[in-house]
Amino acid sequence: MIRLAILLVLLASPAVAQSRDWTAEKCGRYSEMWPQALARFGRVGLSEEFLARHEAFIASGCRTRDVCPRSPQEIAMADVMTIAAMNAGAASSFVPFICRD
Repeated sequence: MIRLAILLVLLASPAVAQSRDWTAEKCGRYSEMWPQALARFGRVGLSEEFLARHEAFIASGCRTRDVCPRSPQEIAMADVMTIAAMNAGAASSFVPFICRD
């Protein structure tokens, strides 16, 4: 029984490592797309809070998801980044955009 438990732990380890690597890969891809989107669409209409929270998302390794797009330009940028993330192989749930209030 103990051998079976050890075997299961050893078999699960590569999946965890692969999952962590994939998260880092997605974050790297996303991090590269952000400056490209800013260059293409500009910062007009993007609040300092939106930009700061988005930068915090990237700095966290794409783990903190609390960027709330409010203006039409922020909503458009969130849409652009969601589509770009999906095109890069990430699920739409990967992006940081959520409004809790």
